[in-house]
This record gives sequence, structure tokens and C-alpha cells, in this order.
Amino acid sequence: METRYVQSLNESLFRIFEQDKKAYLIGEDIVDPYGGAFKVTKGLSSKYSDRVISTPISESAITGFATGMALSGFKPIVEIMFGDFITLIVDQLVNHACKYKWMYNEQVDVPLIIRTPMGGRRGYGPTHSQTLEQMFMSVPQLKIIAPSHLHDPGEILFQLSAQAKEPVLFIENKSLYPIKIRAGNRYGEFHIQEGKHYPRFPTVNASLCPFDEKADIALICYGGMTPIVLDAPYQIYMEEEINCHIIVPSLANPVPLDDIIQLLGDTRRVIICEESNTNGGWSGEVASQLYFKLFDKLDCPIQRLGAKPWPIPCSKIQEETILPQTKNIVDAITTTLRY
Repeated sequence: METRYVQSLNESLFRIFEQDKKAYLIGEDIVDPYGGAFKVTKGLSSKYSDRVISTPISESAITGFATGMALSGFKPIVEIMFGDFITLIVDQLVNHACKYKWMYNEQVDVPLIIRTPMGGRRGYGPTHSQTLEQMFMSVPQLKIIAPSHLHDPGEILFQLSAQAKEPVLFIENKSLYPIKIRAGNRYGEFHIQEGKHYPRFPTVNASLCPFDEKADIALICYGGMTPIVLDAPYQIYMEEEINCHIIVPSLANPVPLDDIIQLLGDTRRVIICEESNTNGGWSGEVASQLYFKLFDKLDCPIQRLGAKPWPIPCSKIQEETILPQTKNIVDAITTTLRY
């Protein structure tokens, strides 16, 4: 049975609440009949009314309250309605939740999960379309999880809730919600394999060709960029017979470098794609770590592709000129192969 991204997350929340009575969900407009801005929490408050807490509009208060619950032995899951609003939780998350384990000599755990939808391509404008998780890349001990539709986001969320002892930022790109997720080792015409080093947070490799055929180039991306990147190999393979591998981590930070290198294999031309702009972005960190390990083995400089460094407009036509599109990826592949 095919499952959509939003359905996977919704079913996971029910599994978490059924198995762990310390699990709570906290956020704005998450109770029925509304069930959250993107319906991820639909039905949960009807069955678990005492553990789904709808709050006033104050992201900082929500996160501070949830941090206190986590310190008290509960397992709160916070929903921030739009990822753009995580700028309002920086103090509670960076200066408090992420430091308490260190400040109190590891005598406390802070099993706090903050879920939030990121990304554009929906015409929501400059304050509801950003990809901001790269702002948190340098926060010690803060995991950033951003599953694509090639992963099972609900299963990852379920495992996190069961095992998390420190804060986690769980990114759900809103463009993925209606898309069907992968089941098994195929996704449409793509062959799929997984890295071996981070089984809880799998990194997948997708290819139109069997994996025993060497790839001409590897594309690395995560989250909501994945559907855009997956469109490029169709064009470039049919027109130029160029074989691409698409490597997609679900763990954005820390970078799962061992899995990425394993899945790269003998491929020595790399393009890293992200929906945010590349200035201080995720692609820069991945490229830096790959250079440290593979500098003398790469055939050409690593290319990075991201959004233009401008606010995202409300107009869908203008939005497309800001965010990276499949055509930009195809052009980058052609340019890289000229080296």
C-alpha cells in the first residue's frame, strides 16, 4: 500500500502516543477539527485529548514550556507551524535546551523534538517559504533531521521519539507532504540502496542504472530538493546518456560523511544542491568535509547549487526564478562534466 509523506508522519504520531504515555504534542491550531496547518496532527487530539496541547501564538513560550516538560521526564513534540518562525525560538533552543545536559553534568536529558515545515514552491511569500535550518548547523549536539520522500519520515520520527535524549530539529519540507514515499528498494524507475553507517537516519542512493555501472556524476541533496533533483537524471540520461547517482541523507547535521563517501564509490564529480542559498549553507559544510577526505581523488571542483540570495516572492513565477529548478541542475551537470 502506497503511503504519502504526511500520512506517514500522522500514523507515526499515533504509534508514538500509543506506546509512550509520556509523549505530548504542543503547538498552535493542532487540535481537531483543524488538525494543524498541514494536517499532520489530524485526529490525534480526538483520541488523546489530554496530551495534545493547543497553545497561544508564542513560539518562544511553546519551546520554553516543552523544554521544562522534557527536563521533567516527559517527551514533548513541538510543532512550529511554519519553519520561518524558528527564528523566534533561538534563545530557548540554543541557550537553554541544547546546553542543559552539559550544564548539569549529564544528570538530565532533554528529549525535545521540534517539528516544523520548511521550504517554498507554494507561493506563500517571503516570511512563509524559507529554508532556515542551516542557521542551526553550528549548534553543538543539536541533530537536524530532514527526511525526503525516499525515506520513511514517520519511521524516523518514531525512532527519534523512542531514543532521543537531546533536542532534535525535525524538518518537513512542505512540498513533500502530498508525495508518496518509497517502499522497498525501488522508487519508480530508480534503483535504491542505503548507506550502512547510520541505520536510524538512512542515507539513500538513487540511480536509473544498476549500481554496478559507474556513475558519471553524483548529485547530493536532502529534503525538499530531492524531487527537483530526481527530475534531472531523466533529461540528462535520455539526451546525453549520462549516468547520475543521487545521494540523499535524512540526517542533515551532523553530516553523515561515512555514508556519503560509501555511496559515492568511485564517482569523482560532485554537485551539492540545497533549497536555501549557498552562502553559509549546508552545501558548503558538506563540500568542506568531502574535500578534507577526497581532495586528491576528485576530478574537478565540487559544484554547489542553491537559491539566489534574495527574499522569496509571493508570485509563483518569480519564486521559480529564486529557487533552484531542474533546469539549473541539468546545466550544472553539463558544466561539471566539461572539466
